[in-house]
Amino acid sequence: MALEHITVLDLTHMLSGPYGTMLLADLGARTIKVEPPGTGEGTRRLLEHDPDYARDGMGAYYLTLNRNKESVCVDLKSEAGKAVFLDLVRQADVVFDNFSVGVTARLGIDYESLSQVNPRIVTCSVTGFGQSGPQTHRPAFDQVVQAMGGGMSITGTPETGPTRSGIPIGDLGGGMFGAMGVLAALAERERTGRGQHVDISMLDAQISLLNYMATMHLMSGHVPAGIGNGHFVHVPYNSYPTADGHIIIACIGDAFFERFVEFIDLPALRKPEYLQQPVRYAAKAEIDAIVGAELRKQPTAYWLERLRAARIPCGPVNNFEQALNDVQVRARDMVVEVPLKSGEMLRMPGNPIKLSAASSKNFTCPPALGEHTRSVLAELAGYSPDQLEQLWRDGAIG
Repeated sequence: MALEHITVLDLTHMLSGPYGTMLLADLGARTIKVEPPGTGEGTRRLLEHDPDYARDGMGAYYLTLNRNKESVCVDLKSEAGKAVFLDLVRQADVVFDNFSVGVTARLGIDYESLSQVNPRIVTCSVTGFGQSGPQTHRPAFDQVVQAMGGGMSITGTPETGPTRSGIPIGDLGGGMFGAMGVLAALAERERTGRGQHVDISMLDAQISLLNYMATMHLMSGHVPAGIGNGHFVHVPYNSYPTADGHIIIACIGDAFFERFVEFIDLPALRKPEYLQQPVRYAAKAEIDAIVGAELRKQPTAYWLERLRAARIPCGPVNNFEQALNDVQVRARDMVVEVPLKSGEMLRMPGNPIKLSAASSKNFTCPPALGEHTRSVLAELAGYSPDQLEQLWRDGAIG
């Protein structure tokens, strides 16, 4: 595995941080969750007793985000526990957290402190607003940064009002950029021999994801409203009802529109002026109505077969069951089986990063709380059984 030479100490909780470290673990990094004794990381309790969404006393959040990881219980608030953690830092490559701003400094485990122990350490913090700026200490969760980042204002329509993304992209975006930042810092360390701190703001991530749409606003001053499933530039580019569902058609550019007109063969779309994008966009509502009325006449499968034969970009609007059973999704190993301690095989989304030189990997069970405390401390930090027993009695580890 590409990152099997890397050891990550995972101090994360909830979603943004655990998703970032899950990506690193999926790529082979030895990822060790450092959890508070007794309680563990917050998502261990989430849905733990739900009859539909729990297995082996763990809910879907924890089961998914913590595959391929080990668990060590260390009390970071005690001097003895902090000393244990620093012994792990000496052997690690990355420390990844998503605490509120200031927590790592108060605990004495911020980058400045850890780099004194291990100059090669890379630290990463994912927070709502980053480590600098006037709002850095404000709390934030997924929907807060979705709203502040502008994306909600263009999701939905003027009639429905702003709508958050169904996927928690505020949290997931922070985790993804955190994993990328860690990889960049590790690559830089190959040249310099020194680590550095990666500062990820969930709000920054949302602004980055606005991409060309933000540039369009900054160029023109125009403030876009909700566009539903349509597009800022291309027509027809939308979801359209069929006889039994919905279908997406995405005609990007004039060439695809010409091909689409030949395919659907409707006189109302054959106006010569429609061959120019600005004219099509001005007539977006009219064109969408014409296309929608025609597509309602036949079921989704009928249109997909013919649109694909004509090489017009299209796709069904899948529900979860349809998406997770799509032949392309399954062919790419995007639904994997993770063994539980009970022997049950639990299915969940796979690893989207495919590396040609990396071997395939079996996914391992999410760890029980403190399952690897003694083995990890003995292996990485060289603790003897007597030392481990004393730390256990003192409450420094669990």
